[in-house]
Amino acid sequence: MEKLADKNIFVRLRAGEVVPMDDPEYGDIREVVNRTMELSRKLNKAANVDDIRTCLSKLIDREVDQSTVLFTPFFTNIGINISLGKRVFINHACSFLDLGGITIEDDVMIGPRVNITTENHGVEVATRKSMIPGAVVIKKNAWIGAGATILPGVTVGENSVVAAGAVVNRDVPPNTVVAGVPAREIRRIV
Repeated sequence: MEKLADKNIFVRLRAGEVVPMDDPEYGDIREVVNRTMELSRKLNKAANVDDIRTCLSKLIDREVDQSTVLFTPFFTNIGINISLGKRVFINHACSFLDLGGITIEDDVMIGPRVNITTENHGVEVATRKSMIPGAVVIKKNAWIGAGATILPGVTVGENSVVAAGAVVNRDVPPNTVVAGVPAREIRRIV
């Protein structure tokens, strides 16, 4: 059976292609969103971390390692473009908009109410009704603080820290602490 993430429009979006909302394949997104909404209801009603992990595996359409923990509630619009490493911890009330792809590597900690979005729209009226994707990558051993927002196209480097409430609109180098709106480097980690 074809994996949901292998459908053409999802491949195009993960590749960074701008897709207008009147694209002939845009209905495929709606189909996956409906699936995700149903699976999200089950995920957010799960009774324990093992049941949550099982539901999350179905939601992202790939096996989640036993060492990875998610606290609900958790929100996503697609799910199938999320990749989670080992020993990942995701706290309560996070929201991941993943049309452009979200990769979270091993040993990442994500605080409560973190927003990660891979989706944007043009500022110009002519492009506003188009999806402009940008993959987000959170490298090994990074820590994303409570209430932080990671915007499309950002890579958070290995061992880096994003302070609580920061809005990250550009790449974070490895071994760096960033804070503020927009996030700026405040120190290096040695």
